[in-house]
Amino acid sequence: MMSLLKVLFGDANEREVKRLQPLVDRINALEKQFEGLSLDALKTAAGEIRERLAKGEGMDDVLPDAFGLAREATKRTLKQRQYNVQLTGGLALHRGMIAEMRTGEGKTLTAVAPIVLNALTGKGVHLVTVNDYLARRDAVWMGQAYHALGLSVGCIQHESGFLYDPTFKREPEHDEERDATGSFRVDMDYLRPCSRREAYAADITYGTNNEFGFDYLRDNMVGRVEEMVQRELHYAIVDEVDSILIDEARTPLIISGPAAEPAELYYRFADLVPRLNENEDYKVDEKHRAATLTESGITKMEGWLNVENLYTTTGMRMVHHLEQALRAHALYKKDRDYVVKDGEVIIVDEFTGRLMIGRRYSEGLHQAIEAKERVNIQRESITLATITFQNYFRLYEKLAGMTGTAATEAEEFHKIYKLEVLTIPTNKTAQRSDLPDRVYKTEIGKFRAVVDEIKVRHAKGQPMLVGTVSIEKNELLSSFLHEAGVPHEVLNAKNHEREGAIIAQAGRKGAVTIATNMAGRGVDIILGGNPPDQKEADDVRAVGGLHVIGTERHESRRIDNQLRGRAARQGDQGSTQFFISTEDDLMRIFGSDRMKKMMDALKVPDDMPIEHKILSKSIESAQHRVEGHNFDIRKHLLEYDDVLNKHRSVVYRKRRDVLELSKRPTVEGERPLKAKVLEAIEGEAEQLVMFHTGAEEPTAWDLDALTNAVKTMLPPTLDVSNRLTVARTEIEGKMDLAGRRTALIETIMGLVKEAYTGIEENVGDSAMMAEIEKAVFIRSIDDAWIDHLENIDHLRHGIGLQGYGQRDPLVEYKREAYRLFNELMATIGRAVTATILRVQVSKEAMEQELQRQQRPMVLSGPTIEATSGSVQNAAKGMFDNVGRNELCPCGSGKKFKKCHGA
Repeated sequence: MMSLLKVLFGDANEREVKRLQPLVDRINALEKQFEGLSLDALKTAAGEIRERLAKGEGMDDVLPDAFGLAREATKRTLKQRQYNVQLTGGLALHRGMIAEMRTGEGKTLTAVAPIVLNALTGKGVHLVTVNDYLARRDAVWMGQAYHALGLSVGCIQHESGFLYDPTFKREPEHDEERDATGSFRVDMDYLRPCSRREAYAADITYGTNNEFGFDYLRDNMVGRVEEMVQRELHYAIVDEVDSILIDEARTPLIISGPAAEPAELYYRFADLVPRLNENEDYKVDEKHRAATLTESGITKMEGWLNVENLYTTTGMRMVHHLEQALRAHALYKKDRDYVVKDGEVIIVDEFTGRLMIGRRYSEGLHQAIEAKERVNIQRESITLATITFQNYFRLYEKLAGMTGTAATEAEEFHKIYKLEVLTIPTNKTAQRSDLPDRVYKTEIGKFRAVVDEIKVRHAKGQPMLVGTVSIEKNELLSSFLHEAGVPHEVLNAKNHEREGAIIAQAGRKGAVTIATNMAGRGVDIILGGNPPDQKEADDVRAVGGLHVIGTERHESRRIDNQLRGRAARQGDQGSTQFFISTEDDLMRIFGSDRMKKMMDALKVPDDMPIEHKILSKSIESAQHRVEGHNFDIRKHLLEYDDVLNKHRSVVYRKRRDVLELSKRPTVEGERPLKAKVLEAIEGEAEQLVMFHTGAEEPTAWDLDALTNAVKTMLPPTLDVSNRLTVARTEIEGKMDLAGRRTALIETIMGLVKEAYTGIEENVGDSAMMAEIEKAVFIRSIDDAWIDHLENIDHLRHGIGLQGYGQRDPLVEYKREAYRLFNELMATIGRAVTATILRVQVSKEAMEQELQRQQRPMVLSGPTIEATSGSVQNAAKGMFDNVGRNELCPCGSGKKFKKCHGA
């Protein structure tokens, strides 16, 4: 049906590419003009475009000139001219689309023109990569072209920032492998260390998705505007956009602080759970990554723990430990889901195979795995700040992306991110040969066949890249090749530091490289090796170019296509083939049993491959089901996360307003932040009045209770009782109900302003008072937000039970979350009111506090664990003499240890 529609109406992608061609022609028409300019003249021309944009000229008006300048700059500095298809890709990126370009078509160069155009607005452009190495490499490589046009380039790395500087040289370090390949040279030269703020202030900033996301969170935890590093989020181009916006969409960025939790329970359950028997005592659902106890398992655990009823006697805390220990034992495997390195459990990214250093499983699962592996247990944590990549990247005014594989996820990109996918034609005709899948009955039979295939192709000198789905399979195949005497390189998360060097040589004659899913994305495999050897490259082409072998189909066709895309770059020869067994995870969990039964019935030997349409259809059907299932999960999670995202936007905006107001000069003797504080106090006064005067009959109003509440809010030096008594007398019988309430609020605010004047006189310095106001407000927001995150997390975990009551869990979640949000805003107002009006501050103590605040903030890298010291703690010195179990002086009603003493 789709083929018929294409015949009748044409292909929509082709129509869009043709629609961009006139712009490409206009850019090409300017090429001769720019070729005649000197480098200085090119820089001057770029400056003129910057001025035109600053005066209000539209970006589309200057687009041909900006793209033409960018192309000329790359020709002069990099000796590389952007092809027409790369200009087409650049136009798609400028328009906020995803440019799908096959491997080797030059995505890095394609991004230069749209980056130049958008950077000339002065609002900043972020280029997002999947790892630090690519960020460094591209900042230095493309930085030459940007620098020629007068644009500054920053680079964000873990715990550091850099600016591109062609004159900067690092002290030489000897590394024979690096010197031979040039793979890591960018680590050393042309990147001058600077602050992260300076790196973000550059016209163009390179960095990873983790760095950008965590810097956003940390910016919303600092205590001073000067400590913020990011500017407004204007335009981002996401490299390998499918990996970041699809594969990592379900993984939130979390900054957390330690919470007390005894390690003994984790070790205890780590010892007990292995004594249970699968199927008899617990059931495992690999499809949904769930493990549940049976009645038999519950009975055994109750006996071992010496409790009568596990679910009522011990409470959910012990059940929680049990469930996490069971998940750690049954579902999470060493060298597949995580590795143990230097006494730490480090998560392995299931999509790329890379180590996710700093990332930790939440809800005690990571601690359960640490107990299982008998390594030191790091304390469980409380969430201080969190955001998903889905919501972070939707904060950008304009978003675009590049990848070799996006078409299969076009629906998700459109529905979630409002991004359209444009498939860019190849510059040269593709010569890749995708051979039919080979299907084997057993996994061992499959790997033997893979080894035989490698031996044959290795003997004739053909280079091979072999993709595996896990470190475990990676090392299993390596052991088979060792037995067969085939020399090879292994690339997985355990030796990712050598990734660039290994991939650089993967195109050499007879080279065999076994890699996990990451397969060196972003690094070209050049036939003949790197540095290139023309004779060796010709020899490799003569035997068919790079051959890629996949040892297992992934859940997503896109990941399979990424592996295939390593072969036949830029019109080179190459081939691919997948070797599959009925014991592979995809076929075992999501496929049907028909294939295995058919092969058993036909008595097919383990090492004999079979090919049939029913096999291919079964594999494709399984992949379609998994892709649909995963999309539904991501969409479902986003619906829930969108609720918290709205809360986050309001709270972060409120927090930023406080920081900005605290820096503004006084207007007619009044501090801008003072008005904000009084507004919060007035809101609290209104709540008090409405609570105690809610009855329709004034005779039923509890004005004595109102008086007592106001007394607790204000300093004891004020005569609250008499003032409110006078107000009560004056309003009786003179006004309507609303007027009476307003008069009470005005009386309370009069008392508040008197109290405030007393505090200001006590401090004696307007700038210092502004710091006190800021410290109290920020502390109140941060404490309330941390509690809110915990409350939302509890709500999220329990909301599924609403389905048993025939209620829509999402609707109930939104309703309850709205109530919690209103409570959050009220809590902030209460905390500000109670703290600012009751606290006694000496000038000397406050000066010490200000000196403490003004020390430079140490910005941690994108680790999941962070101390609570990351959050401004300015008001803490005001509570030095309060006992941990006493009520907190701020008036929250909590114990001090649970409030300002936390």
